[in-house]
Amino acid sequence: MLRPVGAFARLDAVAAWLAGWQGTDTPRVDRPHVLVFAADHGVAADGVSAYPAEVTAAMVDAIKSGVATVSVLAREVGATLELVDAGVGRPTGNIRVTDAMSGDEFDAAVTAGAAAVERADADLLVVGEIGIGNTTAAAAVAAAVLGGEAADWVGPGTGVVGAALARKCDVVQAALDRVGTVPPLEALRRLGGRELAAMAGAVAAARRRRLPVVLDGFIATAAVAPLAVARPGSLDHCIAGHCSAEPGHQRALETLGLDPLMRLDLRLGEGSGALVAVPIIRMAAAAVTDVATFEEWGLQQ
Repeated sequence: MLRPVGAFARLDAVAAWLAGWQGTDTPRVDRPHVLVFAADHGVAADGVSAYPAEVTAAMVDAIKSGVATVSVLAREVGATLELVDAGVGRPTGNIRVTDAMSGDEFDAAVTAGAAAVERADADLLVVGEIGIGNTTAAAAVAAAVLGGEAADWVGPGTGVVGAALARKCDVVQAALDRVGTVPPLEALRRLGGRELAAMAGAVAAARRRRLPVVLDGFIATAAVAPLAVARPGSLDHCIAGHCSAEPGHQRALETLGLDPLMRLDLRLGEGSGALVAVPIIRMAAAAVTDVATFEEWGLQQ
């Protein structure tokens, strides 16, 4: 390339990652696609969010109407968007006292995520979510799968502070104490949410298609952590788009060995942060495929 060796080291590594999973020496991002999975959580009844559970359905309507943040960002980066209703109006069990999903419900959510990937026409996939209460579920899954106590993983989510944050931590710890030590995918079933299970199914299906994936924030990362623990290397086709402001996100990324492309202290979800990373990945690819080499330009290195 017409630049000093190592000058674009991180971006060159991104381009190499993209090329490897696309199976080409001319990687490109022409058809980015974002899947947003939406679901309700029974644990929201315990006051773990700054917003009521009804906001999930309202945000679904906003995405469908094209006025949500993820809708606008998708248009800006030229990405197609599909919203998948994984359980809006059908809240999971309250994880403080019961399992989030039965075996059949879990399998259905995973299958819905995989099916969404199978029908996608994409060369780069972004996964995101909507679900009031899902940072609570994500914290519980992360603690159960990656280790630690509730206090290590619980953060403000939509903006809970003070006594409400302490309550959220107590809820997560109660859920962890109830479940105990279980295999990673069982932890996702018992402590997660339908949209988390669907994201895990989507990322696993993308691996089978050799479709590179950009992970979003804490919920998306917690959703796929069970895959990494159950089968090391199963997230090699994934890149962390960003590190959010949620404290557990950085801990999860470090534990999983994922180095985020950006640190903007975002805390929205929806796949929004991952979409912001798409132009960086696109430019990384162009910077190795379209830039001349010293030899091509008649120069000696």
